[in-house]
Amino acid sequence: MASKACPSSSYMSLSFLLPRCCPQNVPRRGIKSISKPRQNRFNRSLNLPLLESTTAAALQRKQFTTPLRTGALGTKKGMTAMYDPDGRRFPCTVVQMDRVQVVAHKTREQNGYFAVQVGSGWKHPSNVTRPLLGHFAEHKVSPKRDLVEFKVQDESGLLDIGKTIGASWFQEGQYVDARANSRGMGFAGGMKRHGFSGQPASHGTSLTHRAMGSAGQSQGGGSRVYPGKKMAGRMGGHQVTTQNVKVVKVDDAKGLIVLHGSIPGPHGCSVKLSDAVKKPWPSVPTHLLETQPTTEPVSNTA
Repeated sequence: MASKACPSSSYMSLSFLLPRCCPQNVPRRGIKSISKPRQNRFNRSLNLPLLESTTAAALQRKQFTTPLRTGALGTKKGMTAMYDPDGRRFPCTVVQMDRVQVVAHKTREQNGYFAVQVGSGWKHPSNVTRPLLGHFAEHKVSPKRDLVEFKVQDESGLLDIGKTIGASWFQEGQYVDARANSRGMGFAGGMKRHGFSGQPASHGTSLTHRAMGSAGQSQGGGSRVYPGKKMAGRMGGHQVTTQNVKVVKVDDAKGLIVLHGSIPGPHGCSVKLSDAVKKPWPSVPTHLLETQPTTEPVSNTA
């Protein structure tokens, strides 16, 4: 009599039909780099604090680049030259300050930041709008030709309204940042405006020697001109900042400030002078922060 086959043996013979399972404890093989990982140039680590989007956090981030005191307004008179003790000649720019006064304040409670509104020059009341006349009359200051704001770090940088800022506000040897609107040069081509090299002078080039050339692709770039493409257009007439300009000489009686080198803007333009951001803040004498009486009369607004 034949013996019955064991059912387990039949299952073992058909084990190749069962799905294969990957063991859980066997580590996966891979290629391990022998060099150290390259440092990421983006701030993407888990230990960095979250970037806050509040106004107070933004002012906190800018506290190291915001000046401690206000700047001043001046008029560019022209350029001259001076000699250093070694006899070397260097160019200078003369800036004159004309009746520079503090007109108003901006506070964090009302405006979200601290700033000093400064005006310079004089303007006839008939050429000033009525809202601006009321603004000057409220603060008891004569109408000004130019009116700008200078941000300061905190409340200690707010000068008294009506205080006159003279040329001695800046000291000889300190560095300032000069801001002014550059000289307008009208409509200019690509070679003058952006420094393009132009087309070849020969080899079949006809009437396009100073032409810009192609402005974009026909098909691969979407058949359009990309925004911000350097082309011919109006050149100059925008604000330019020259940093770290050294104050060579100060004449407080005549309101003159002599700066080393050139600054932007044509002769007669308004220049905004403030303490250099990339240099240590200057030590301000205490007599400059004291309130001085205003000598110019308040003009009639009628």
